[in-house]
Amino acid sequence: MYFKLKEEAISIIKNGLNKLNIDYDDEIVLDYPPNPDLGDLSSTISFSLAKILKKPPVEIAKQLIEVLSITESFTKVESVGPYINFFIDYNIFSKKLLLKVDENYGKIDSKDKKIVLEHTSANPNGPLHIGHIRNSLFGDSLRRVLSLAGYDIETQYYVNDMGRQIAIIVFGITKLGLKLDNIFELDDENNESESNIDNSDNNNENNKFIQKIDHKLGRLYYFANKSINENPEYVKEVDNLIKQYEAGENEELNKIFESVVSDCLKGVKETLNRMDVYHDDFVWEGQFIRNGKVNEVVDDLIDSGYTKEDEVLVLDLLDDYGIEKDLVLRRSDGTSLYSTRDLAYHIYKGEIGDYVLDVLGSDHKLAAKQISIALEILNKTVPEVIFYEFINLPEGSMSTRKGVFISVDDLIEEAILRANNELKERRPELTQEEQEKIAEIIGIGAIRFYISKISPEKHITFKWDEALNFEKGCASIQYAYARGFKLLSKADKQDDIGSFEDFNDNWHPNENEKNLIRVISKFPLIVEESAKSRRIHHIAQYALDLATNFNKFYKNEQVLEDEFEDIRLLLVKKAILTIKKSLDLLGVSSPESM
Repeated sequence: MYFKLKEEAISIIKNGLNKLNIDYDDEIVLDYPPNPDLGDLSSTISFSLAKILKKPPVEIAKQLIEVLSITESFTKVESVGPYINFFIDYNIFSKKLLLKVDENYGKIDSKDKKIVLEHTSANPNGPLHIGHIRNSLFGDSLRRVLSLAGYDIETQYYVNDMGRQIAIIVFGITKLGLKLDNIFELDDENNESESNIDNSDNNNENNKFIQKIDHKLGRLYYFANKSINENPEYVKEVDNLIKQYEAGENEELNKIFESVVSDCLKGVKETLNRMDVYHDDFVWEGQFIRNGKVNEVVDDLIDSGYTKEDEVLVLDLLDDYGIEKDLVLRRSDGTSLYSTRDLAYHIYKGEIGDYVLDVLGSDHKLAAKQISIALEILNKTVPEVIFYEFINLPEGSMSTRKGVFISVDDLIEEAILRANNELKERRPELTQEEQEKIAEIIGIGAIRFYISKISPEKHITFKWDEALNFEKGCASIQYAYARGFKLLSKADKQDDIGSFEDFNDNWHPNENEKNLIRVISKFPLIVEESAKSRRIHHIAQYALDLATNFNKFYKNEQVLEDEFEDIRLLLVKKAILTIKKSLDLLGVSSPESM
């Protein structure tokens, strides 16, 4: 609805410019005034016209206001200093909007364009840890937003099956005799106190994930890597395993590599799926070696004239691109590197999609720049890259020692435990089963929302008291939904709410109703803005604003047994539908009871 009102307001301004014989071909932008008392839509065109007409913006705004003819959608238009502000007629707009909001609300027409979106792509050598989670949640929510905005989206997880870390696990299994079924027993035997993979504070008896395959592989990787560091002669053996797997001629070895990666991915998928994160495809990098695409990429780069060879083959980007660090394309022993396999993968993504979108940690900026330049040299699709900063936990927030990574599984369990403890105080009448079900929804929702609400360029320190705040956090939005759902259930009108022909013509929205309607109406614009900017924190802030305005309406307005019961029930229904759609974009569930 706001789309059409913006178009109407722009048309009104254009007609006014024509009356004043002012030629203006640039885009007319409309924003929202900081205070609804100043209007619903505002134009700053006077500032742009000041440069053309050589007049003060305030004078131009007054002159323009005198010739503007508004449509029935607006009650008035006025100038406030240099600004031109439009006031919506809510008696007309409210009814149109509430009839417009349905299950497809916010969905933008198909753009007939496909985006290949890569996110997460963590090395399959252990469980996902807190360093990965922002990538996964941002990428998944971005997929949801872009899909609603009309794009065809394919999400991919790039599987690094040829990396050194996988070879170390294989070495641990084939050469060191490490076994997955008793790998956690080595913690006790070696009296280990620190690990760079998993949270080892909990002893084995209390470790809920001791049987989870990705956690087992993470421990095996740790001990194998530790052994290699203590025995430098093992390095050549690991290098040889990498070379053999890349050649692909040893079928037995291939099966071991593939089994390790597949098993780890199984555990990773379980973690992601628990947070409602799914990928359309898992693309193994080894295929680009097997099908010859990596060699094609290297040959094409050699033909470009940008390569040089000094022990190893590199792409020289200094003179033309100012990149001092060379991009290594091939090792001295002839084996490929992650960078060349990544180039082949990006070419593949560009061939199956119109746009390529990568979500990467900020520590990948140089590598991403090198890859983009190489693709530009090859005249291939250059990816759009969104970088994010990392997450940390306050010291002691999960009783972890320095140097120990927190797995995402641990983070989820901690969130659910804290939510459960809160529910026991707030809702002691709930059964244990009901508490556990709601706690999982609240706990996972808290993680997703807290991480999503902050722009990716900013660092995050995950604070439990903020994430699980029932008054200001995600739980407050979920609670608003549950409140509305309960009200509709009490009225027994979840689905049976009449059309406006049945409503009292004397209804005119009051301020609380106007404020709620105003926020509901902005949902499609927020979707469009988030899709264009490739950002999701706008959605999180919007959901919070919507819930806040709904709670104000709920607390201050009589709904049941009121003269305007039907229309207010309809407003409740449309409000919580929009809340649910907003939370859905963030991968957060909307519980019917809290």
